[in-house]
This record gives sequence, C-alpha cells and structure tokens, in this order.
Amino acid sequence: MKDRHFIVGPETARMFELGHPWVLTDRYTRRWPQARPGELVPLTDEQGKLLAMALLEPSAHVVARVLEFGPMKLDKEWLRSKVVRARQLRERHLDLSGTTAYRLINGEGDGLPGLTVDRYGDYLMVQLYAESWSPHLPMLVQVLEKECQTKGIYEKRRPQKTRELEAVSENKKFSRLLAGSACRGRLQVQENGLEFLVELEEGLNTGLFLDQRANRRDLMGRVAGKNVLNLFAYTGAFSVAAACSGATRVTSVDASGYYLKWAEENFSINRQNPRRHEFIVDDCLKALRQLQGQGRQFDIILMDPPSFSTTKKSRFTTRGGTSDLVAAALPLLADGGLLITSSNHQKVDLADYLKELRRGALQQQCDLRVVRVMGQPEDFPFPLTFPEGRYLKYVMAVKG
Repeated sequence: MKDRHFIVGPETARMFELGHPWVLTDRYTRRWPQARPGELVPLTDEQGKLLAMALLEPSAHVVARVLEFGPMKLDKEWLRSKVVRARQLRERHLDLSGTTAYRLINGEGDGLPGLTVDRYGDYLMVQLYAESWSPHLPMLVQVLEKECQTKGIYEKRRPQKTRELEAVSENKKFSRLLAGSACRGRLQVQENGLEFLVELEEGLNTGLFLDQRANRRDLMGRVAGKNVLNLFAYTGAFSVAAACSGATRVTSVDASGYYLKWAEENFSINRQNPRRHEFIVDDCLKALRQLQGQGRQFDIILMDPPSFSTTKKSRFTTRGGTSDLVAAALPLLADGGLLITSSNHQKVDLADYLKELRRGALQQQCDLRVVRVMGQPEDFPFPLTFPEGRYLKYVMAVKG
C-alpha cells in the first residue's frame, strides 16, 4: 500500500471538507493504481496529506465511499461500534410501540455508506448498494449475530437492471440466507399496531416499505368516514392503514394482480373484509380515466408510485409522470379533499417535485394548497453533509 497513491483532486478534497462521503470518478481517480473492489485505502491530497479512508469500487461511478475522515482499521470492533451506535439511536429516538419492522442501519446516515440493514421481527435483511462491501459481508454478519438478537440474517441482492424486470419477478429469488434458520413463507410483522405479511426470500422487495411508516400513521388520523383511493397500492399497506382507521371504502389500484392479492391477505389478517373494499388491477392512469367516466369521487387520493415503472403495462417516471398523474386524479377529488403524493426518487429534490405537482394542478386549472410536507422517519437518518440521504418526499395538498 505504501507504493500506491490514491490522490483526489481539489474538488473532491473540498467535498471532504464539507463532510460528503462519496468520491465520483474523475481524471484523478482514473489514475489510481489497480485495486480490488472492497479494498480499504487511504485517500490523500496532491501534497500527500491523508484526508480519508475509503472502500474502493473501481468500476462504479461512486468509485470510493469514505468510512472515516482520518486513519482507521476496518475490523470487527470498528463495525461493532457503528452497529451499536445505530441501535442506540433507534432506542432513544424511535417509537417502536406496536412495530416490529424498521430500519436498523441506514447507510451513510449510520456511518456505513452503501449498505442497509432492516429488521423484520426476528430476522434481519441486509442490502448492499455498493459491491465494495461484499468482501466484508461475513464480518458484518458475525457482528450482527452478536449484537442483535435474531433467528436469521438474509441478504437481498439488488440487480443492476431493475428497470427491465417485470413486477411478476416476485417468483424469483433475490435473497440468500447468510446466517441462522430460514423463514419459510411469508412472515407476519407489526407496524403501528397493524399486521403485515413480508416475503424475505423471494421478490425484488419484501412487500413493506419501511420508510413510509410515519406517513401511514399520519394517514390513520385523517381517514375516518372518508372514501379513499390508493394508486400504486402495491401490497396495500396504505390501504390497510386507511381501512383499519375508519375509512368507509378504500379503492386500491395497481398494475400487478399478484400484489393486490397480497394486499387482500393483509386486509384479512387485520380482520378487514376485502369484499367491503375495491381492488382494481390496471394501469393507474387508465384506471383514473375509467373512474372519472363512472363519475366517481373520493375524499382522499393517495399516489405513491415507484421511481420508475417495472411493468410493461405502465411506463411511469417521476419527471413528467407525476404532473400527468396529478392532472388525471384531480377531477376525481372532491372539493376540499386531500391529495397525497409521494416520491422516493433521490435525484428529484423537493423544489422540483413541487413543480411537478404545480404543473398537474395548472393542467386542470385547479387550486392546490400544500398543508403538510413529510419525509422519512427517524430510523432513516441522513447526515446534513449528505443531502442525497433526504430522498423521500410526501406532500399533502387540499383541493380548492
């Protein structure tokens, strides 16, 4: 290592001064010596001053992720300190009453850039957003086993070409058991006192997006006696929250019949009769047109689309697609009704997202007044020095 120099340019050095943990490929990094993915290397300025220790991923756009802005050794004790600190943050600042599913480690927000760990009841789910963590995964698992009571630890792999995968890929295995005993079939977990089924072994996702927990809790206080439309319903977490909190009728729309069947199961385990509600398998824009043709009206319309569509039926993108969705939904929203829109697209900031909502409202010449803006809950922390970590945008606006 003494003969190899990993020099960063002045722009990267400036970002380090601001506390940003990423090194992007540039003319300096392209001159770095050959290295294996996952190597921990010292990053220096042109004068040879040590600036940071980082994990390398030579073939990625984010070519290195900083673990410490100073000397360090990546060993069990260092990892343990990060895991303990993350666990303590949640114990001190997170209300887990009635909840057994939450994020334990949130990448950069917990000093472990490029990886997350979620807890689902007695199981942990690791996801690597950077292959540089792969060589260190066995050590991480050993630390998690020792520091966290668990029946088993899974890794859910993140395929590179998610955009090209079908939503019906739920039949494919994207997980592997790293330690402990396997969880056969769907696992029942709690969130806000409600029950949900998650899938740890199959599918691209587990079936419950943990970063919306606080937003679902907020919704539960707004729906009593209301007629609710949930677009991109997925496995129905928002729909269940509404039905269990007194909504008179919940209409759930999703392009995947498989996920809506899952949603019906979530209704049933919460003692809600799915037949008292409505489930529509269709493209959301098409369904909106059909519902408008039927003269339907809703008190609350919720839309939480993916960053991009994963089905052939529906090609949705946050930029442009959000305004079209808002424009299509507004004729179905009663005057004084609540439009709730959400996006997890990291590259679209809140100001640009609000512009999308404005475009949709202007298409319909409709007055929308924002009454609340929310984001991710306490178990999804992000450093002030890493604005990319604030990705979730959840906006409530009143019509008229």
